[in-house]
Amino acid sequence: MDQVGSGFSDFLQFLFMGLQRGSIYALVGMGYNIIYNSTGVINFAQGEFVVFGGLMMVTLTMTANLSIPLAFLLTVLFVTLIGVLMERFTIKPVKNPNVLRLIIITIAVSILLKGMAMCFWGKGSHYMRHFTGSDPIEVFGATLLPQTLWIIGILAVVVIGFVLFFNHTMIGKSMRACAINRDAARLAGINDRNMVMLSFALSAGIGAIAGIIITPIIQMDYTRGALLGLKGFGAAVVGGLGNSFGAVAAGMLFGIMEAMAAGYISSHYMDAVALLILLIVLFIRPSGLFGSADAARLREF
Repeated sequence: MDQVGSGFSDFLQFLFMGLQRGSIYALVGMGYNIIYNSTGVINFAQGEFVVFGGLMMVTLTMTANLSIPLAFLLTVLFVTLIGVLMERFTIKPVKNPNVLRLIIITIAVSILLKGMAMCFWGKGSHYMRHFTGSDPIEVFGATLLPQTLWIIGILAVVVIGFVLFFNHTMIGKSMRACAINRDAARLAGINDRNMVMLSFALSAGIGAIAGIIITPIIQMDYTRGALLGLKGFGAAVVGGLGNSFGAVAAGMLFGIMEAMAAGYISSHYMDAVALLILLIVLFIRPSGLFGSADAARLREF
């Protein structure tokens, strides 16, 4: 009986860790989908939005000693502005853009932002205090950090806000119209260029939120963006490009499978699990678990 109880506690511990990681992948995947729906482009600078969110939050809370709510708001606004500037100065000026050219531009912006983060914050890892203390909560023999509850809860709030915004506001409906058919939306009087700018702003804001809530647990440095961006991209593809709810489900799947692999096999295989799931899904269903066949066009590049 003790072994059964210990086994259940271990499983629960790995599950908590998986939900924590999966929530971050889900947020990053949602960021990818917002821009993809508006432009058909994969924004490979999404991981850097996460890094800037975490590092700016560290600066405002640990150096400037601002309260967490105020620092949270200022950080999201700061990174959202970066997203707007990225669209205005690197995406909008492109004449006769095609998807491949725009993707290359986002890669270049990612490299630039990574270099800026290294110059400003240095190469070391940066610590930030937990939102409401770091004393773990015991649940059936497993321990759960309060920060994990914040991560899962904020993901739920973002998803609910996402639904309300896109289904019950004129701006959200305009963005959906552009995602479905930009030419028809333009004929209906919708400024599609503004919708693209707004998609970059929302994507950057969601990335900032992901960086803010994960930094107290993993500590943040300028190199984190590549791996977090890759996992989020994997969640977006497996869930179905353009389907944000699919990205949430796939992100959770990635996180839980990684945690189980780390706990029951070896932590050395943890990062490979997400890539293995991605490859399997692409072989079996290239459009993703919840995606349409149109998403399979990514294979052309």
